[in-house]
Amino acid sequence: MVSEECYELGSRSSIIREIFSFGLKRKAEIGADRVYDFSLGNPSIPAPDSVKRAILELLEGPAEEIHAYSPAPGDAVVRKVIADSLNRRFGECFTGENIFMTCGAAASLNICFRALGNPGDEFVAFAPFFPEYRCWVEGVGASLRVVQPLLPDFQMDLEALRGILGPKTKGVIVNSPNNPSGVVYSLESIEGLAELLREKSEEYGHPIYLISDEPYREIVYDGVEVPYLTRYYEDTLVCYSYSKSLSLPGERIGYIVIPGRIHDYDRVSAAIAGAARVLGFVCAPSLFQQVVARCVEDTGDIEAYRRNRDLLMEGLRRIGYTCVPPQGAFYLFVKALEEDAGAFCERAKKYDLLLVPSDDFGCPGYVRIAYCVAEKTIVNAMPAFERLMEEYQRVAMS
Repeated sequence: MVSEECYELGSRSSIIREIFSFGLKRKAEIGADRVYDFSLGNPSIPAPDSVKRAILELLEGPAEEIHAYSPAPGDAVVRKVIADSLNRRFGECFTGENIFMTCGAAASLNICFRALGNPGDEFVAFAPFFPEYRCWVEGVGASLRVVQPLLPDFQMDLEALRGILGPKTKGVIVNSPNNPSGVVYSLESIEGLAELLREKSEEYGHPIYLISDEPYREIVYDGVEVPYLTRYYEDTLVCYSYSKSLSLPGERIGYIVIPGRIHDYDRVSAAIAGAARVLGFVCAPSLFQQVVARCVEDTGDIEAYRRNRDLLMEGLRRIGYTCVPPQGAFYLFVKALEEDAGAFCERAKKYDLLLVPSDDFGCPGYVRIAYCVAEKTIVNAMPAFERLMEEYQRVAMS
């Protein structure tokens, strides 16, 4: 017999992947230019030229070095380069020993949950949250508790969090800029969160870890700053990916920051290494460790995402949709035109609009629209959004 848990996970895709797969079939039927696919957070802008140059230069080197295993935590020089960059940008004091290279943010988060969590523990997420958190947390025998956001700005509800924290709480997950809302949590929220976690850690006699999931850190607009959480709370682990900033989602490269001042650093660091071992991550891809070290502070064209954001948000507001203003990432969180967001997304398919319902994000009644698409897709989709709105208006009047 197979694992029932793994069978269930493997026999059904995430809602995002289901809609993306539907879109591929629909594009084959009527043409890609007639399907408005806003389902997947797949970066549409190319990687910066520095990435291509780095790859070509590295491939001229000895193959036995470029493609060999690195040490399990990653290449020492690469880890130092990343630590030095974080110190310059955020006023930190990390060394290479505080960096653990991983196969992207998904691997980083899985490693952290496995390293920290025991059966019966609880982790807390702020809605809306990336749906895979639930299966990753439950995969270690822990459970996920969810805090609903403050409306209308979708900031953290710290009083609601206070009511959820308990002796079984092992960690709190923060994703800022947020997927799917695009909201950046304010400095005031972060400072309040840190104060609350210190209070509760002391009360329960063990640290409550803060796990910062930040693959969208560099994708922010209008001068918004994203607080670097290790500066505000000592028991913070940072999970980072270059998938979005460098447009490298398929290369699976990222890291975990394990600050030296974290409670019981030696044990946490060893548990991170042990979790990576158990999960089968022998080392992060060697070639791309070297690539990101050469491009450590580069990004793709963030301005292109800002133009898409403005084009989409202004167009939908003109039609009459209600949107959560995104300060970062490349998603627009839009109020569905009926309570059942899934039914709304099914109706949108009539107009070949592929949107993701918010239920799996822990925040019913909304849809996520990924605007990391070609600008023409947004322009051409506007009449379809308008016809969808008109249909709901006709139903309301009948």
